[in-house]
Amino acid sequence: MKDMKETSGRVALLATVFGAICVAEALCAGSSMAAEAASATVVAVDFSRETGPVKPVNGVGQPPMIGQLGSWRMFHYLKEAGIPYSRLHDVGSWLGHGLYVDIPNLFPNFDADETDPANYRFAYTDSLVNALESYGVEPYFRLGVTIENWVTYPGRLPPVNSVPPKDFAKWARICEHVIRHYTEGWADGHKKKITYWEIWNEPDNHPDDNLNPMFRAPFSEYMKLYGTVAPYLKAKFPHLKIGGYGHCGFYAGVGSDHVSAANSSPRMQHFVECSHKFLAAARDNKWPLDFFSFHSYSAPAEAMRQVRFANEHLDQYGFTSDKCERHLNEWLPYVSHDNLGTALQAAGVAAELIALQNGPCDVACIYDARCGVGNYSALFNPLTYKPHKAYYAFTAFNELRSRGTAVAVSTSGGRNLYVAAAKGKNDAAVMMANDSDEAIPLMCDFQGRVVANCRITDNDRTDQPIPMPTEMPPRSFIVVTLK
Repeated sequence: MKDMKETSGRVALLATVFGAICVAEALCAGSSMAAEAASATVVAVDFSRETGPVKPVNGVGQPPMIGQLGSWRMFHYLKEAGIPYSRLHDVGSWLGHGLYVDIPNLFPNFDADETDPANYRFAYTDSLVNALESYGVEPYFRLGVTIENWVTYPGRLPPVNSVPPKDFAKWARICEHVIRHYTEGWADGHKKKITYWEIWNEPDNHPDDNLNPMFRAPFSEYMKLYGTVAPYLKAKFPHLKIGGYGHCGFYAGVGSDHVSAANSSPRMQHFVECSHKFLAAARDNKWPLDFFSFHSYSAPAEAMRQVRFANEHLDQYGFTSDKCERHLNEWLPYVSHDNLGTALQAAGVAAELIALQNGPCDVACIYDARCGVGNYSALFNPLTYKPHKAYYAFTAFNELRSRGTAVAVSTSGGRNLYVAAAKGKNDAAVMMANDSDEAIPLMCDFQGRVVANCRITDNDRTDQPIPMPTEMPPRSFIVVTLK
């Protein structure tokens, strides 16, 4: 009898204080409840241990524009999800629709006088930037060009804008005037808050120059470009953050955990080799690098291995986190047409948001918030103009962001459950994700806080209110608000 009481007491301590589970039920359930507790993943949140701010890892890539000339009618979804940044890369599809963001769209005649406002075409990008600002989203400005994937297709067509600029110094001055237009009012411009200015994107995309859809030249030429442009812009705008380079990804990286991608390739090895060359040159030449941006299209656990590798890699070259931010500014798990709109991708997105918050990443932008046809339109359905399930991972994460202060979470039980928590002045929120194919029995210790609301997204439900569950279904995530 004594053993039974001790077992029941241990279960009671682990039982949730909400939903169908309570202390009295644990005491009454005896050995069956003890067995259930032993198999459960136990989530304990310590609201007394603050771990820092909830980070802006819930940024997006290009926003959900409708039509070539930019209907912003879907931008309210960005505001409702509390999206902090929209990275302006590949905006409007091929060649930036010939209108938006890309330097050849903003300054169409490279031979023209870069000091003359008449030679710039700002109106289209102005309209986009104004719309983002009106919905509370800060642009994350990529200085460069849109990807030209057709150079890799059979019967390849020639590149249009992905060749390097013919005069790196002049290109730097063009970028200077673009920045002045958007932050200092030059050329009937604006005085907007645009913190991040990224020099190019994925110049390391392929070891064969002729198959590189982003930078049709050896990577050494990109380093010359960065080495010319970054010091120039940083000298002109010391208060802004200048960086790059939209690295293709550390799939082949091997860090202190001695693990690399299961299916690496010579191309992926090239990505890592380029980063070694770039970081060594940046260190040796003292190039400004306020942030280093890189990409991953792996499942959450593997993506986070790459994030940890990137963190160690930057430290190795002296770009420690106090000097250089870590930006995963393209990411998406479970990339395929079949996974769009599914609970699997939604749970994967939720899991990765949580993991990014808990890991060594400062800013992240999912690729992509477009509302278009393709594997990367993860958040919105282009046929209905309505959100996919994955969008609600962002509204869930916003419950953490709106509280502001992250707190310590521990899990036990050996299952891969992703959890993050945050507190505000008077309440708190917890987000959990299970991107596996198996249900995870769940017990929670929220230090006596009471559940005010719980919402779930899984195979059968989308952002639906439920009582606090006793298990996380396969391919699901929940967000819990607490009093």
